[in-house]
Amino acid sequence: MKPDLVPAGAAAASPSARSYCNRCIVVRLLAVMAGSLLFVAAQPSLYKAFCEWTGLYDIDRAQRAAASALPARPVTLEFDANSHDNGLRFRPETTSLAVKTGDIVHVTYRVENTRNTTVIGQAVPSYGPQHAGGYVKKLDCFCFKQQTFAPNEVREMPVVFVLDKTLPDEVNTVTLSYTFFEVPAGSVTSSASLSESRL
Repeated sequence: MKPDLVPAGAAAASPSARSYCNRCIVVRLLAVMAGSLLFVAAQPSLYKAFCEWTGLYDIDRAQRAAASALPARPVTLEFDANSHDNGLRFRPETTSLAVKTGDIVHVTYRVENTRNTTVIGQAVPSYGPQHAGGYVKKLDCFCFKQQTFAPNEVREMPVVFVLDKTLPDEVNTVTLSYTFFEVPAGSVTSSASLSESRL
């Protein structure tokens, strides 16, 4: 009887060959993952080098140094709140506050849903004078996203911001006002479409 002929390529399909291929794939994937982690770790240094090469880093550093060197000055902050017959009783806990430019300011707004149903709202900020808004650097604000209030819920919501030291000298009083607009249930509306972007 003639011996069975082994088909060409059968050796490649053997368990040892498959195991070797699997090890190669694992090694390659680990190399890609290690390279990605090294790239992520090097990004801050690469970004800084790019900014220094283009001059952007020096400009940014000079602007921050100039702003920090400015003296702090007293400013009066006034807070206001409005709602458009949407069942939300909305008011600031503090209506006036004496601060200095460069200080971190914490204020709280109180919202009460007077309805027996859920209300979804979006707060929109406005400023007086209007151009003062460019000098209010918000760190945290309920206006960044839509808020959902359960029936008869009462909630206190913080606003944290810094009043930039570059605020023009002629501005001694800044008014920060919020208006809550009701958002129809089921609709998705970004804060950017209803209000200004984060400062």
